[in-house]
Amino acid sequence: MIRNLLLLFVVSAIAIACSTNAVTGRSQFKLLPEAELQQMAVTEYQSFLSSNKVVSTSNNRDAEMVNRVGQRIVGAVTNYYRQNNLASNLEGYQWETKLVQSDQANAWCMPGGKIVVYTGLLPISQNEAGLANVMGHEVSHALFGHTNERMSQTIAAQYGGSIVDAFMANKSSGTMRQLFGTAVGLGSQLGIMAFGRNQELEADRYGMIWSAMAGYNPQEAINLWQRMQAQSQGNNPPEFLSTHPGPERRIEQLQKHLPEAMKYYRPMGTSK
Repeated sequence: MIRNLLLLFVVSAIAIACSTNAVTGRSQFKLLPEAELQQMAVTEYQSFLSSNKVVSTSNNRDAEMVNRVGQRIVGAVTNYYRQNNLASNLEGYQWETKLVQSDQANAWCMPGGKIVVYTGLLPISQNEAGLANVMGHEVSHALFGHTNERMSQTIAAQYGGSIVDAFMANKSSGTMRQLFGTAVGLGSQLGIMAFGRNQELEADRYGMIWSAMAGYNPQEAINLWQRMQAQSQGNNPPEFLSTHPGPERRIEQLQKHLPEAMKYYRPMGTSK
């Protein structure tokens, strides 16, 4: 009887933790309160900035570009959510964009809208539209609760539900900070590697859409991954051995979703 009650409790907890994303329509398993993750993100973001060199927008064109692209992507997202009566989903978001000096080809967006781009990414993104597609991708991870999903999956698989209480009691613990950093993509060569395949492809698709809404050509997402594929020189592992889609798979899916994204594309300076 005890085993049956425990099983019932686990099944009930999983059912409660499952929700349907209002934008993507995908069912998600999220154990953690999003507001708590946003608070944790603010702390981790400030800690990251204090230990890394932030490039000032006052005298650097790259930093100005990153800030400009961030503002346009955020504007597109905000308009979309408002027009679709989803503005409440952005409650607690305090958007901020920084360019950080680093050779890593990396970018990420924390829950609550803290965006960081590394200077090492700019030679690969090459242009403003390419950067917009990357930032749109990273913003999608935050919007769709992918960090929460990844952390919840790890918690459920490795620790069990009891760690949720521990998280609420001590969000600054080393274990939870490491789990948060891994889920967001801090320290990885590409922040996009921190997430699962479905989450990556989801972020790819909507990253193109946000970019198009912001006035950037979504075709640049395909060009970007073609450059990444060329730069890898065949060193990527087969997709079935990877925790993220290989370049070929990403390019194939981006090409599939390009017509959808193009419906939203209005080049800057043209009327909507």
